[in-house]
Amino acid sequence: MIELIFIACLTASPSACEKRSVAYYAENPIVCAFEAQPYLARWIDTHPDWRIARWSCKRGRAA
Repeated sequence: MIELIFIACLTASPSACEKRSVAYYAENPIVCAFEAQPYLARWIDTHPDWRIARWSCKRGRAA
């Protein structure tokens, strides 16, 4: 399992940020990196008061 980790900050208050993570089913972190940008763009569409400050993909712990 790959984990997509991103920091989302409120647009109106840039210092108010939250770390979020999503279990992302990709072969490896490189595939996740290519597919993460469209996923994050959709996330922003549904969360218009937020912006993505930083993101990364890494291997997560198996459940």
